[in-house]
Amino acid sequence: MYKRGCEVIEQNKKVTKVEKWDVFELVLKGRRDKNPYVDYDIFGTFHGAQECKKVDGFYDGDGTYRIRFMPSFEGKYDYVIGGSFGEESYSGSFEVIPAVKENHGPVRVASKYHFTYEDGTPYYCLGTTCYAWTHQPVSMQKTTLASLESSPFNKIRFCIFPKHYDYNLYEPLTYPYEGIPCDISALSKENFLEYKPSNPENQWDYTTFRPEHFRILENRIADLKELGIEADLILMHPYDRWGFSEMDMDSAKLYLKYVIARFSAYRNVWWSLANEYDLCEKKTMKDWEEYADTLCSLDPYQRLRSIHNCKTLYDFTRPWITHCSIQRTEIYLSAANTKAWRERYGKPVVLDEVGYEGNINYSWGNLTAQEMVRLFWTAAVRGGYCGHGETYMNEKDKLWWSQGGILYGESAPRLQFLHSILCEVPGLGLEPADIKKWEENSATAAHAGYRGKYYLFYTGHTRPSFKEFEFEPEKRYQVEVIDTWNMTIDNKGIYTGKFYISLPSLEYMAIRIQEVTE
Repeated sequence: MYKRGCEVIEQNKKVTKVEKWDVFELVLKGRRDKNPYVDYDIFGTFHGAQECKKVDGFYDGDGTYRIRFMPSFEGKYDYVIGGSFGEESYSGSFEVIPAVKENHGPVRVASKYHFTYEDGTPYYCLGTTCYAWTHQPVSMQKTTLASLESSPFNKIRFCIFPKHYDYNLYEPLTYPYEGIPCDISALSKENFLEYKPSNPENQWDYTTFRPEHFRILENRIADLKELGIEADLILMHPYDRWGFSEMDMDSAKLYLKYVIARFSAYRNVWWSLANEYDLCEKKTMKDWEEYADTLCSLDPYQRLRSIHNCKTLYDFTRPWITHCSIQRTEIYLSAANTKAWRERYGKPVVLDEVGYEGNINYSWGNLTAQEMVRLFWTAAVRGGYCGHGETYMNEKDKLWWSQGGILYGESAPRLQFLHSILCEVPGLGLEPADIKKWEENSATAAHAGYRGKYYLFYTGHTRPSFKEFEFEPEKRYQVEVIDTWNMTIDNKGIYTGKFYISLPSLEYMAIRIQEVTE
């Protein structure tokens, strides 16, 4: 039998235990004479003292059906499983035990612009991007997981469908559907890069999934969960030579139903409806909104949801969107717009793609490590969150941004240092401060917690030799100078009223000022 997050279940007659916010799974045998992906269904009702949810199951091949559920409360749950997949319904119960220390539950929006885990623990988003890492050989996937385990990243963006783009021109390990891909062996490099997904040689049956493709994904989602990393799943994207980006509406809805049934019970799942939605030439705004309606109506847990742009920002005020997932609008200035986007959209701002640390030919893929770190700090002091990526050429021609593997850059430990600073912020996160004494552009400062209690200032590209501050004369403030690149903190002592702080005339410095209340 199958086991993941709970004891082995045998014909649903055994009371078992599962941790709160983990995955309870039932495995059943059922009909397979027609097409089980479309001709039969399976669903379950899970009822506890504090919640009752109806969830869909899915067909996993070889006459096997699975149904997954994430309980949000401790105590006894009863369930009833029905549907046309079998000749009878099934019922049973299980016990939900307390979450262990590392399990804080799913991430939710909090305080309008920030995030927390379900148990109230603040979540400071420090994401990275590896679009096609789950489409690589399993050994490469394991290398990526090892790199992530020793990295600071607590979110990773990746695609469900395979991706066709420069530096990633390989066939994927598996395909999501039964069928035959086009033959690209005779194409020149120029024609290969411009290959159109509508080529009639692609022959896919959009009513018949290949379970092995989705098993790899869910195994990686589960691995990420154990590492405490959120899985930001990209549901659709335009970089495609197989035709998946041009499937019809009914096929797209069937696909959404299937992935929601398979993946939504994992507490670390986020939904990204699309990467660079505006490059999907055959999809309209009406299409995207219809996909979003499907996503909202089928997801029983209402996971975090967004959509990602290339050139044109989506209307993030749309009610189905929980947070802004933004690509750079200008490589060096995007992070500076964080405060304006917060005010415009009224939601958390996550700059999932501001450019990548690396040295490839594209301008977005050859930022220095210093610039990568600067963008993170700039977004942070404006009350938002930034995303990492890496595109260093190497002898194996495997770039982190596409295939994963090994991190070569210098930004990761500096981003870990930033994360440690954010974890010490009072309250749930930084808020932009309006402090005229700091600069004409007050967006370069931030306060957190209660106004007047905590301030974090960042110099960015500038390198002043001193700064002057003025606070209430009756209050005492501890001042620290932070070297964000060399990762040092220099305690300057206690000050009150108007005071002068010397600085080392270096770029990328921060000043932390906290009221002393003892």
